Amino acid sequence: MRATTIHGPGDIRVEQVPDAALQEPTDAVVRVELACVCGSDLWAYRGVSKRRPGQRIGHEFVGEVVDVGSEVTSVRVGDRVIAPFMWSDGTCAYCVAGVHTSCPQGGMWGKRGYDGGQGEAVRVPQADGTLVSVPRGADAKLLPAFLSLSDVMGTGHHAALAAGVVPGSVVAVVGDGAVGLCGVLAAKRLGAERVIALGRHEDRAAVARLFGATDQVAERGEAAIERVKELTGGLGASAVLECVGTGPSWETALGIVRDGGRIGYVGVPHGMPGLPMNDLFDRNVGVGGGVAPTRRYLPELLADVLAGRLDPSPVFDRTVPLDEVADAYRAMEDRTALKVVVKP
Repeated sequence: MRATTIHGPGDIRVEQVPDAALQEPTDAVVRVELACVCGSDLWAYRGVSKRRPGQRIGHEFVGEVVDVGSEVTSVRVGDRVIAPFMWSDGTCAYCVAGVHTSCPQGGMWGKRGYDGGQGEAVRVPQADGTLVSVPRGADAKLLPAFLSLSDVMGTGHHAALAAGVVPGSVVAVVGDGAVGLCGVLAAKRLGAERVIALGRHEDRAAVARLFGATDQVAERGEAAIERVKELTGGLGASAVLECVGTGPSWETALGIVRDGGRIGYVGVPHGMPGLPMNDLFDRNVGVGGGVAPTRRYLPELLADVLAGRLDPSPVFDRTVPLDEVADAYRAMEDRTALKVVVKP
């Protein structure tokens, strides 16, 4: 089968690899219908996150079950399924507590020795604890929305929950990538009264407004901090979603959160200094978040998509065939695309 591999910074290839096949009785094999490129994949593309040459890549996909192991009971051949970006057994103490990303039996697609999502098929370990079935007969036009639930929508939702968004909250979202935009949508879904989106790209600002942003701040650094304070009567936001993970983005988040507020962080940390604990302590600012347990949120978010109450699909602005996946990486790195769907 064909699958995307990475061989070094900027070197993305589509190569023939061994077919995905059952190895354990708890496995399933999924034929990929749609996958996509994630902003976190770009860290490997830039050479910041190291990968072994030839390693698989991609961790977001939806597809059809084509084979199941003898112990798999929750899905069957022919089911359309959503795969969260990490697999988990669903039964350990961490999974029961909703922290599926800490499952001792878990892992992330594309890790050494495992299939990545950007390919024709994927072997899914721990299929019962991992895969979420879409009801048979669901409209195929919803596939992009389903795909967003594998990572970015669940991650934006995690940021909003970690930031303590509740009805009436004043929210600021740092980052205008797909996760940040889904954070805007998540905050609005949770009842935020005001959502301030920080970002300087008008095409992304348009998506933010579609998702419920009430204000747009195009400034950066100290100017952005001053603008948010100006918009909030000098107080800052009660809930800040940090969706980038760099030092400058954290400086902005810390500068715009009001005393007594919370920062929910989901941006993968890169070059971030230590938190100013004395300042957080003095201002009663809470910090929470981390890698999002999207498997925990999938059933709830899927129900809203199926009911027509939630549509994160506008974060996808381009579709390419699998053979052109390298173009998808270049487009996202050059910021000429927000998030690209890959169709095997």
